[in-house]
Amino acid sequence: MPGSPSSRSAAGRDARAVVVLAVAPGLRAEFFGMADPAGPGGVAERLRAVADVVAVDDPADVDALRAALADADVLVSSWGMPRLTGELLAAAPRVGLLAHTGAAITPYVGADAFARGVRVTQAGQGMARSVAEVALAFTLALLHRIHRYDHALRGGDDWAAASVAPARHEVLGARIGVVGASRTGRAYIEVVRALGARVQVADPTLSTADAAELGVELVDLDRLLTSSRIVALHAPSLPATRHLIGARELALLADGAGLVNTARSWLVDERALLAELTTGRIDAALDVFDREPLPVDHAFRALPNVLLTPHRAAGTVECRRRQGDIVLDEVERHLTGRALDHEVGPDALTRVG
Repeated sequence: MPGSPSSRSAAGRDARAVVVLAVAPGLRAEFFGMADPAGPGGVAERLRAVADVVAVDDPADVDALRAALADADVLVSSWGMPRLTGELLAAAPRVGLLAHTGAAITPYVGADAFARGVRVTQAGQGMARSVAEVALAFTLALLHRIHRYDHALRGGDDWAAASVAPARHEVLGARIGVVGASRTGRAYIEVVRALGARVQVADPTLSTADAAELGVELVDLDRLLTSSRIVALHAPSLPATRHLIGARELALLADGAGLVNTARSWLVDERALLAELTTGRIDAALDVFDREPLPVDHAFRALPNVLLTPHRAAGTVECRRRQGDIVLDEVERHLTGRALDHEVGPDALTRVG
């Protein structure tokens, strides 16, 4: 099989596999606990037990990457690496596995790699808990209008004026709507249900049996929007979900409702959202935007009913180590001929990166 360790030529060297880490030193330290893959440490030793390790410090350096891939059996990718396609794929004749440290693979691999037999795995599962916790933090902030108080106090309002906000609510007993029972959506459902929320989900792929197992009510999107105090978006970024939430859908939200988006801006018509938020009728907490970095003069920044973070919902210390562990586990499985736990197929290319 192309790319399998057993197909490597041992002429002039041993038959050990080669793993190329196209991961910048800072991220290597976060993912694997090591900036120097040749240095001591449990993770480094674990890798060296199954393969020789070659690091590419700048994943965007095409020449360095091409040279490293000439003898590689496995490529570990991270943000900033060019797509393994065309000329770069041709320079990697033995690569049998691309193990991505993140979730969306579209920026890093193309259909031609799948056609050649390169297997692809990703570590998105490791990000679910941290993103879900940020979505929970957003949910609590919107319910209690913390962002409005913060804006008012930092903006110079006097104490009495800063104390004015729309009605506030507890999560206990609140009706929370989740759009998409993805990995992150399920992690979010778990944490909000633990705090006593009543959860309803809109997801055309979720069966009634699965909904019952999750402890949620399965409803259509319109009903979810009209009856939820908080709507949290966790749907995948597919062609069919482009602007899933537009002006019509936003108008269905009740006065005082909140929208949480830690998924992708792809899911929301940002212009329609801005128009709705400008009225002050609803609140929103956003980690993702059409333009990133978010321009300094963007209108979102000035709205008192909006809570913003700079696309940092994932990336906790624990999240990064989980991602690294997933990648290492998958590399070991591949090199020892075992089934992969997080393999994806060409259909994953339809997701927007």
